[in-house]
Amino acid sequence: MKIQPLDQGNLSVRTYFAIRESLIAGNFKPGERLVMQELADSLGTSVTPVREACLRLVAERGLELRSGRFATVPELTMERYMEVRTIRIALEGLAAELATAHVTEDDLKKLEELHVQFERADRESDGLNAMRFNREFHFTVYRLSGMDMLVAQIESLWVSMGPILNLFYSEGGHENYLGADEHQVLIAALREKKPAKARKAMAEDIIRGGESIISFIRTSRQKTA
Repeated sequence: MKIQPLDQGNLSVRTYFAIRESLIAGNFKPGERLVMQELADSLGTSVTPVREACLRLVAERGLELRSGRFATVPELTMERYMEVRTIRIALEGLAAELATAHVTEDDLKKLEELHVQFERADRESDGLNAMRFNREFHFTVYRLSGMDMLVAQIESLWVSMGPILNLFYSEGGHENYLGADEHQVLIAALREKKPAKARKAMAEDIIRGGESIISFIRTSRQKTA
């Protein structure tokens, strides 16, 4: 099941966050159609809160609305990916820079463990866990910035990034992945409490990992053509 049933409460808000979280986690692929009635059945709600959630995500550019019955995850294009990547470099680099002021030894230990788990999953072609551990690593750093609004803005970017990573891992794009080493550089920068080094390491991680994604998009375009 791609999405879990909700407890009762403020259904519109809870539905929004449930669908948003599933997009961030990479539970859906670019181009995938999200039928509102099916989402409502999975969540245990009526269609109304699902429609309201989808409209909110459309406004945030995470979904596209082409009918009253379903929403669509935007198609993966080079232009869309490059725009997301450019904004990620700025915001996530800032979060890494700010994290140097708050990081503790326990935080560093957690980051090291997450990196090991990510590398193992990636090496074993376990795309689902590779995505999960990579995301946990990144958001552990972002939360250390101490800025909730900044983290929320980054989460909005990952609404678009999650489906891209789903496609990337599920179709074998990660086999030539170029990133990950920068995780270690970032951990070192956080340990040394060097803001500029941390920002640079985060930017390099996004750029180097992005080279594999760019290559994957180009290859996908050629196959389609």
